[in-house]
Amino acid sequence: MSAPVNWPVAIQPLLKKYKATKHPLDYKNTYQLLVVVVLSAQDSDRHINQIAPAFFHAFPTMTALSKATEAAIAGQISDVRNFGNKAKWLLEIAQSLKKDAAIPLNLEALTELKGIGRKSANVILRESGKPPEGVIVDLHVVRVAPRLGIATGSDPKKIEKQIMDALPQKDWDAGMAISFLGREICRPTNPKCETCLMNKVCLFYNSH
Repeated sequence: MSAPVNWPVAIQPLLKKYKATKHPLDYKNTYQLLVVVVLSAQDSDRHINQIAPAFFHAFPTMTALSKATEAAIAGQISDVRNFGNKAKWLLEIAQSLKKDAAIPLNLEALTELKGIGRKSANVILRESGKPPEGVIVDLHVVRVAPRLGIATGSDPKKIEKQIMDALPQKDWDAGMAISFLGREICRPTNPKCETCLMNKVCLFYNSH
């Protein structure tokens, strides 16, 4: 039986590597960030980046979006997964906030908005430069965290809790770092273990 991993120490190279790396979604301000995060659920960042410019041309601000119709919003996002609900959520958010400056930047208030769960709220906080209040757990983290051994299972909420328990709050950006690792190195099939900077502590690598 090998010694347990000291995760607060072991995670540092990964945090350092991806510390300044922006999320793959494209946005120019907090309003755009909130919209693309809502749209990207169950869809790909690449796809949302393709349709976003036309959307923001049609609805440049939260105020403009609040005056739109659900049908007009849906028309702009009709090839996005679950576009009907997303149009409804975005209109509801816009009508409750009314302007860009009213976008809340804390986890509790963000998750009260329609279509924004913990992962989305954590992404918005990270990209806004706010201290982490949770850990970003996307589909890459659900795959990679158990491989590394920092978490077990496949429930995003439970994985988030395990990572929060394993690391001090200042290191909770580990979620995004693990996501980048999953996008670049720790692929679903044929992970590039030999080049991975986490292979010394990785459960998957060391048990093969």
